[in-house]
Amino acid sequence: MTASASAATAPKRENLLINIVCNIVVPTLVLTKLSGDNRLGPLWGLLVALMFPLGYGVYDFARRRKANFISILGIVSVLLTGGLGLMKVGGFWFAVKDAAVPGLIGLSVLISMKTKSPLLKEMFFNEQIVDVQRVETALVAHGKQSEFERLIVRSSLWLVGAFLLSSVLNYGLARHLLISPPGTPEFNAELGRMHVLSWPVIVVPSMAVMALAFWKLVRGLKKLTGLTMDEIFRGEPEKKPDSA
Repeated sequence: MTASASAATAPKRENLLINIVCNIVVPTLVLTKLSGDNRLGPLWGLLVALMFPLGYGVYDFARRRKANFISILGIVSVLLTGGLGLMKVGGFWFAVKDAAVPGLIGLSVLISMKTKSPLLKEMFFNEQIVDVQRVETALVAHGKQSEFERLIVRSSLWLVGAFLLSSVLNYGLARHLLISPPGTPEFNAELGRMHVLSWPVIVVPSMAVMALAFWKLVRGLKKLTGLTMDEIFRGEPEKKPDSA
């Protein structure tokens, strides 16, 4: 397959700005500013806020034709939030739901370590990110295949730790903020504040641990193969000059 053909068949990149607007900015504004009785009201405010992340998830799948277990859990989380809101349950169950989603992801990573395709390996060690053939050739040449598998296990445990941290922080934040009666404008506003605070309180620490997991994986891979970063990772395909 040529470089141009490979580029044509490569999956489209996700637009991070649209992701943040649909999943964070708009739902937060709706929950905090439009959920009062003189505007949308608590029920419709919650439903409208949920339409954006759910709609984005469907749109992104239709556009890129690529889904994974983690993205499916994200959509399930949105549906659970809507269901819990309609049932007018208390903040405790929202806390359980917010803790369960990253907890299930971490559990799936842990379970996958016992299979032939650990999730970390599927996420990182694929042809779109890594020059798999070159790396595998270097591992065989140095006799480091078994050490590479142990590296995957160690890095996976760090990834599990990141999701466990996210689960604990999600539960604690929800229990701290969601104190008003469910189905009220005040409760929706608390959901909005929780949505905003989840980034500095939950996402940043969890992403830091994930980044550490991937850094340890890359550092170990360089050591085992003797390859440089440029040799391990795939860069953008070079454009051939137009022929005269």
